[in-house]
Amino acid sequence: MSAGTPLLVVGDALLDRDLVGRAERLAPDAPVPVLDGCRELLRPGGAALAAYLAARSGRAVTLIAPLGTDAASRQVRAMLEPLMTLVPLPLDGPLAEKTRVMAGGRPVVRLDRGDGRAAGATSWARRVLAEAPAVLVADYARGAAEVLREELAARARRAALVWDPHPRGGPPAPGARLVTPTGEEARRFAGEQPAAGEDLSAVARTAAELVRRWRAVCVAVTLGGRGALLSQGDGPMLVPAPARHSGDACGAGDCFAATAAGLLGDGALPAEAVQGAVAAATRYVAEGGPRAAVPGPHPAGADGGDGADAAALARRVREAGGTVVAAGGCFDLLHAGHVSLLQQARGIGDCLIVCLNSDASVRRRKGRGRPLNPLADRVRVLRALQCVDAVAVFDEDTPVELLSRLRPHIWVKGGDYAVEQLPEAARLAAWGGQAILLPYLDGRSSTLLATRAADSLGAGQGGAGSSPAGRG
Repeated sequence: MSAGTPLLVVGDALLDRDLVGRAERLAPDAPVPVLDGCRELLRPGGAALAAYLAARSGRAVTLIAPLGTDAASRQVRAMLEPLMTLVPLPLDGPLAEKTRVMAGGRPVVRLDRGDGRAAGATSWARRVLAEAPAVLVADYARGAAEVLREELAARARRAALVWDPHPRGGPPAPGARLVTPTGEEARRFAGEQPAAGEDLSAVARTAAELVRRWRAVCVAVTLGGRGALLSQGDGPMLVPAPARHSGDACGAGDCFAATAAGLLGDGALPAEAVQGAVAAATRYVAEGGPRAAVPGPHPAGADGGDGADAAALARRVREAGGTVVAAGGCFDLLHAGHVSLLQQARGIGDCLIVCLNSDASVRRRKGRGRPLNPLADRVRVLRALQCVDAVAVFDEDTPVELLSRLRPHIWVKGGDYAVEQLPEAARLAAWGGQAILLPYLDGRSSTLLATRAADSLGAGQGGAGSSPAGRG
């Protein structure tokens, strides 16, 4: 099922390949590492990756890109066709392929081949572009943006157009709603010298200059783990990442641009779109980055909270060397204490999975009349929090069995418990996990909020309500 405004992606498709293995010895005939247990992972690259990630999030996507009949083009088509509409442009030469040799989660060398370029536009592509409400230009300097430049410039006046530029590509079309260079790219475009660090005042000046030079509505300079800086020519705004990450960031820029374009198409303000894009890119890296883009099961957030997405997320984060954090509770009336706890928990690791009591489990714990909000609403509210990466529901009195499937590194509870009171603590030790307590805001609980509301209602009707005290 699609969600949100349909997105049109225009750009250069690539075929990305990772050769992943272990490097534990050197070759006897040369001082080079030997890759053992090598396996090949294929995924769409370039504009095809941006389109793929948008489609995997549930959005209806159309991709305009040069694709031929060579082997690499056929492989990209096979990965994309089940998820989106393809509008191929003529391709002169074989599709570009980029192969990374990975050892210990880090690239050792990259091999490039294929020099195909866009050989022209088509009437089909022009017609689709003329009707698109939201457009992302993912320019990889292989001609797609250039052969449709006139049409893109015309569409910029009517659609939410986001341009992800390339140092060897042309400038964005004037009037683009948002342009998304990296910090290094922004300095190159502005004609500045390379910088040793990311001084925010310098980034802000560069972004303001590019807004004027490109005649763009906004420029968002992406800063990796620091987030992004948004400028409309003055009054820059830093949008920090919700958490630091150290995983494979290959493709994070495509995730950022695709998310921002979709949100702008949905009617979000630029600041809202950039905030959502930063959160999506952070989550992409935490989930394993490009490994999460290998065709397979849908990523976290796609199901109804049955734990399958959460288990897949936990596995990806572990495989990428990250830290999985889980927290649990009823979260019946979400309040400041809940939010504080979850934000602290997310800051500890690379993903946060919330283990949520089912309605029946809440009733057994809290009594008749609870929960006040049904399960579907509680899941939806939690997933709307930027600090929550996945929600998994359990029907038992405790989440012990669910935790055994998720196997988090850290299990978080509020400071109004004691670790020895937690039945989950012993099970966590079985796989080297740890239960920790975080500070809890005093005077906040769902039960207390419900009691106050009942008392207020009762007072307004000449009576008084009551409810037993307890944790929410």
